[in-house]
Amino acid sequence: MANIIEDIKKYKTIHFIGIGGISMSGIAETLKNLGIHVTGSDWAKSEITSRLISHGIDVTIGSNLEKIKNADLIVYTAAIPQDDPELVEAKKLNKITCERAVFLGKLTEAFKETIGISGTHGKTTTTSLISLCFIKAGLDPNVQVGAMLKQLDGNYRIGNSDYLILEACEYVESFLHFHPKSEVVLNIDNDHLDYFKNMENVKKAFIKYVKLLPDDGLLVYNLDDKNSLGLEKYTNAKCVTFGIQDSNADFLAKNIKFDKNGFGNFDVYKNGIYFDSFKLSIPGMHNVFNATACIALCNQYGISNDAIKEAFLSFTGANRRLEYKGSFNNISIFDDYAHHPTEIKATADALNRKVFNESWVIFQPHTYSRLKNLLNEFADALLDFDHIIITDVYAAREKNIFNISSKDLANRITALGKPVQYIPNFDYIVKFLKQNVKPNDIILTLGAGTVTDIGPMLLK
Repeated sequence: MANIIEDIKKYKTIHFIGIGGISMSGIAETLKNLGIHVTGSDWAKSEITSRLISHGIDVTIGSNLEKIKNADLIVYTAAIPQDDPELVEAKKLNKITCERAVFLGKLTEAFKETIGISGTHGKTTTTSLISLCFIKAGLDPNVQVGAMLKQLDGNYRIGNSDYLILEACEYVESFLHFHPKSEVVLNIDNDHLDYFKNMENVKKAFIKYVKLLPDDGLLVYNLDDKNSLGLEKYTNAKCVTFGIQDSNADFLAKNIKFDKNGFGNFDVYKNGIYFDSFKLSIPGMHNVFNATACIALCNQYGISNDAIKEAFLSFTGANRRLEYKGSFNNISIFDDYAHHPTEIKATADALNRKVFNESWVIFQPHTYSRLKNLLNEFADALLDFDHIIITDVYAAREKNIFNISSKDLANRITALGKPVQYIPNFDYIVKFLKQNVKPNDIILTLGAGTVTDIGPMLLK
């Protein structure tokens, strides 16, 4: 471990292009804690950039070519276009550049026990749960997680151990740069088709990821997920399965009940024999899945059930995962990052297990390509809410070459017989909600973009 960290420390100044990204910021803070001088830039000011500045990291909003000149290494995120001024300058000056996943992959080499949590949905929550179980068990893990976590006071943790627990994202096959000793595969779904083009390529990426495991490694995968079946054929590592429906799963959740907050209580059976009962402080059936995956992994690492139970009760959710933002006039506001139809269905299911009058969802599609590929599925998923408001697409890394807009989604929902409002302006959305929402209703802002700003606007 020391050798790789020392290699990284040879770069006296490391500059991050797109430092406001959730993974980038976690890596940047980790390096600063290792004594490296870190600078960064991002196109927009955010809570994350403000936090980085408050922690003594020099962040520019916009571009700063001077920082490129002074940096020994430039790390950039996959979302940065090749014509970004700082990246262009770095290449002009023959600076050493490294894509985020490649750099993080180098970091994973420093740990004997890198545990990668992958899957199209549920990575952040499951990474959070596993991290807290390891902390409660006194294993002092290093952590990189894709959301701000109250218990970590951030999105990373530096521990004094050989454990590194991190999210392993499949986008642009980032996770193939990692060096995992253990892997969790939660599910495999048709996302990031702007890169993968089709479902077959998504599956192939996960097969390549599983092949990275050493023979003395561990694979934990979902026996209920048809796209994950057969992964065990591609590794000699120990394989452990989890699920809710398939009774052949090594760890099976049964007798699942939900309280008025939608929090799950459930029994777990290990190899067909009653193992223990667990209670969550997060809502929804999908989180029973995530928790069962966590139990399966932690059991293999010798973590006691008491430590797992304590971690589960303490975890009230990661940032932007059905996160309670506050209330006014007895109206509760929640915010969620879901930006894929499967995630929206899971969020709606979790929300609908709570006790309330009517639900109001404000959905902001994330990327034109995803909206184009999954238009019908998005429309179908949103029908699970009582009232639907659609706002404009959050383009992220894309230009609209797909001839698609949020109006197309609104029209599709209308064709399915459900009333929908298309409102592009956030101020008008706030005004509309204040005029129409009634006491005991729930408002949910939904999507991976700026829709999260609407909750605070309402609470003002």
